[in-house]
Amino acid sequence: MVRKLAYSVSEREHWISAAGGLIGILAVLWVGHFWLDGHGGVLAIASMGASAVLLFAAPHGALSQPWPVFGGHLVSALIGVACARWLGTEPMLAASLAVALSIAVMYGLRCLHPPGGATALYAVLGGETVHALGYGYVLSPVLLNVVVLLAVAVVFNAPFAWRRYPQSWHRRSKAGAAPAPEPMIPHSNLVYALSKIDTFVDVSEEDLQRIYALALAGAPPGHVDNEVSLLPLSQTQI
Repeated sequence: MVRKLAYSVSEREHWISAAGGLIGILAVLWVGHFWLDGHGGVLAIASMGASAVLLFAAPHGALSQPWPVFGGHLVSALIGVACARWLGTEPMLAASLAVALSIAVMYGLRCLHPPGGATALYAVLGGETVHALGYGYVLSPVLLNVVVLLAVAVVFNAPFAWRRYPQSWHRRSKAGAAPAPEPMIPHSNLVYALSKIDTFVDVSEEDLQRIYALALAGAPPGHVDNEVSLLPLSQTQI
C-alpha cells in the first residue's frame, strides 16, 4: 500500500497555505478591479486559482517557480489566442489544439506550469469578452494577474524560513554565506535516475537530497505514523 507522503505536513502549514491563497487571489481581484475599470472579477482568469495552489501550498516545487509561472501563462495565452483566431469556426478543435501546443511549448521552454493549459483554454472558450481582447489578452489580464500573484508569493513566503521562494534566491544566498556541503547523491546519479523514470518530477534537487538525508537518519523515538493508505501498491509501482 502507498501512503499519503505528499500530505505529511503540519496543520500550521495547511493554514499558512490557505492564507497565502486568500491574500494572493484577493490581490489579483483588487488590482484587476482598479486596473480594468471594475471588470477585474470578470477578467481574472480562473487559472490563477490553480497557480495560487502551487505557489502557496507547494512553493518548493519546480512547477511553482517564477519562470514556469510567468512563462507558462504567457506562452499559453499567446497560443490560445492564436488558435482562437485561426480556428474560430471550430472551437472544439481550437481549444484542444491550444492546450496540446501549450504543453509542448512549455516543455521546450522549460516553463511547464499546469494552470497554463487553463489559460490557453480560456482564450478559446472565454466568450466574446475575451475574444474581443485579441492578443491584448496576453497583457491584460494574463500578465497583470501573473505579476500580482508572483509578487504576493515572494512577499508572503519570505517571513517563513522553511518556505524558500523562489528557490533560486535561496541557493544564491546560501552559496554566498558558506561553502555548500557535498551532496549525498551525486547530481549525475539523480539525472540518470530521473531519465529512467522518464516523467516530470515536481521536486527540486535540494529537497530530494534533504529527504534522502532525513530518511537515512530515521524517525525519532516515539514518532507515530498515522497516515492512511490510499492506493494498492500494484497501482503505483515504479
